[in-house]
Amino acid sequence: MIGIEVAHLTRKFGNVIALNDLTVSFAPGMLHGIIGPDGAGKTTLIRILAGLLHTGGGTITFQSDGKIVSFNDIRPQIGYMPSRSSLYPDLTISEHLEFFKDLYQLQTQAYLERRKELLSITRLEDFANRPVGQLSGGMYKKTALMCTLLRSPQILLLDEPTNGVDPISRREFWELLYSLVKKNITVITSTAYMDEAERCSRVHFIDNGRLLLSGEPKALLEQSHTKSFDELFTAQNKV
Repeated sequence: MIGIEVAHLTRKFGNVIALNDLTVSFAPGMLHGIIGPDGAGKTTLIRILAGLLHTGGGTITFQSDGKIVSFNDIRPQIGYMPSRSSLYPDLTISEHLEFFKDLYQLQTQAYLERRKELLSITRLEDFANRPVGQLSGGMYKKTALMCTLLRSPQILLLDEPTNGVDPISRREFWELLYSLVKKNITVITSTAYMDEAERCSRVHFIDNGRLLLSGEPKALLEQSHTKSFDELFTAQNKV
């Protein structure tokens, strides 16, 4: 299992400070939620963890089964799903899976077994030949997740995967994430939906590039004597 330690992370875009001395720990084999409003720094953090952006300062340490490993060694085990649309509307679900099979250089037999498994857990078997541009928002997100999971990553980085998805599809998507955690995959997902915070094993609230608080959802509510994460977040901002 893979864990990540982030210490004093800083990142600027011109005069805008996206991450400001951010320190946060992502324990292995858990479902972590990076919670915060638009502009909090969530996407910047996810993209840095995925190796798509350089830091402006600070350190990121990856640990595999308790041993420190380099990012280059761990990179093939990282799956990343961006928040923006990244699939081709004219290609079917099957064609996307074939495309990523070639991209990841997967062996045919391993690919076929993985394809069958992913179509089953996403309940998309009957839609495999439908163009992605004709899918609902929830089905689109599931397809993007399948493409990310095709090479069996051990750490999954999801940038606002349920944004704009209807409530039923959101629930189904979270059920998918729970099934992945049961397989000891470390899942780190960002969201602006406060109600999704309690669905996580650990939550990390950030705003203006700073960490406000981290911990187990139920414990945070009890310690702060608040009834919801909307209330808790508002209280933290006032502090």
